[in-house]
Amino acid sequence: MQVSVEAVSELNRKMTVNVPEDKIREKVESRLKSLTREVRLDGFRPGKAPASLVRKRYGAQVREEVLSEMIQSSFHQAVNDENLKPAGMPRITATAIGEGEGLSYIADFEVLPEFGLAPLENLQCPRFTCEVTDGDLEAMVQRLREQRRIWRAAERPAALNDQVVIHFEGKLGEDSFTNGRVENFRVVLGAGQLIPGFEDKLVGAERGARMTFDLEFPAEYDNEKLAGKTASFDVDVAEINESVLPEVDAEFVRAFGVDGDVEAFKADVRGNMEREMRRALKVRTKSAVLDALLAANSFTLPEVLVADELNDLLQPYHKAAEQGNPGVELATLKERYTPLAKRRVALGLILSKLIDDNKLSVDRKRVRSAIEEQAQSYENPEQVVNWYYSDKNNLREIENLVLEDQVVDLILSKAAVTEQSVDFAKLMAPAGATEQQPQS
Repeated sequence: MQVSVEAVSELNRKMTVNVPEDKIREKVESRLKSLTREVRLDGFRPGKAPASLVRKRYGAQVREEVLSEMIQSSFHQAVNDENLKPAGMPRITATAIGEGEGLSYIADFEVLPEFGLAPLENLQCPRFTCEVTDGDLEAMVQRLREQRRIWRAAERPAALNDQVVIHFEGKLGEDSFTNGRVENFRVVLGAGQLIPGFEDKLVGAERGARMTFDLEFPAEYDNEKLAGKTASFDVDVAEINESVLPEVDAEFVRAFGVDGDVEAFKADVRGNMEREMRRALKVRTKSAVLDALLAANSFTLPEVLVADELNDLLQPYHKAAEQGNPGVELATLKERYTPLAKRRVALGLILSKLIDDNKLSVDRKRVRSAIEEQAQSYENPEQVVNWYYSDKNNLREIENLVLEDQVVDLILSKAAVTEQSVDFAKLMAPAGATEQQPQS
């Protein structure tokens, strides 16, 4: 087998492979002999058909199968012999496959980048800290009360935090983008359910009121047909309801499945908050460490890996587009998600190198602890633990996360680390409401 490799660019390789005809003929003959002993042809007993007839009937098919297998095996042998590390599947172009020509083909592919890691001692990383204060606890209890609030009709103009039931239609020019009138839509004023300015228009409105107004959609609105456009709205106010919150008493406590009094309930709530706080601190610190690691190590990424990662990120949107969802703009989503795809690919390569260089392996005790901690959030923790250990695929996800955590611990043990305190409310704010970066 003759192999030549050309570096087309930093990561792109063009490999030319030639396999002599005698190697192909040898495999074809061997395959045909086996086939002769097994094949059933009309007029002949099993295994007694003439070799010439078997060759005539199956020769072309067998050669095609042998060529396909030899392309795969010869490519793998060639990249091993040439000490290459393909980043993805090659694009194969056959240049000679005919009888007597042997096999010649060109394989175009990308290789994984070779790079050295910046010294971990040079990294500057924050380690976030937090505590659950009495004020945080009371705010959480208040949110739990709000989750169980009931609505009561209010005989007054609408105010912030009221629930208003409306019928409305939205138009761009003469075209209705709400597909006619939307009936009995419930909105809590001040909750931000609708586009900026809409809920403000309802403050002070009375039951039975009818109003029309124009509003501009945000420039970054998901639906490009509406983004940045000024629309007119025709709104009827059907109901105005005010919230009534339950008292924090024995009945309230029982509704959350807590055995005990109000103090026991608050202790349980604080315990849950502290558990979620620890998870959020771990995520935020890990994100900051990975940001520092990524900023310190720059190299060219294989386009095939970025494309594969981007495809995975967009998979849910592809399905929505196939179902005819008019709000899905794949070109815009591709542009939005490409930086995240590049981040994930880069971090994957960096973390893999750190794991190899430091000969890290999964800590089984940490895997067990991680599973048990996750299981505590469920009604039957033991069933959750058994589910993870019942299937290697289930377990692999946790193992990968634990191995990433081990890398983060390694970095924090060597980098220059500064502790940063963060407020509980900001720590637990939804993604996008803070400056927290997307996760790997």
